[in-house]
Amino acid sequence: MDLAAREDQTMKPFFTPNIDRRGRAVRGLIGLALLVAAAVTFRESVWLSALLALGGGFSLFEASRGWCLARACGIKTKY
Repeated sequence: MDLAAREDQTMKPFFTPNIDRRGRAVRGLIGLALLVAAAVTFRESVWLSALLALGGGFSLFEASRGWCLARACGIKTKY
């Protein structure tokens, strides 16, 4: 087995879906709210807007995958 195949096998459990439909909905709403906040704050601070957009994009990624970074790291979350 080559190195790339071994790395794929070790990371697969980390990226398995670990939230249900309710958790996905919560993360999707958070992502949308962060993207709206990024648009609103763009004139005041480009850096803040970029950070909010990055967080919103990541939250939408979590929602689309059904995966939560905090849960993957062992932190218990409500949703």
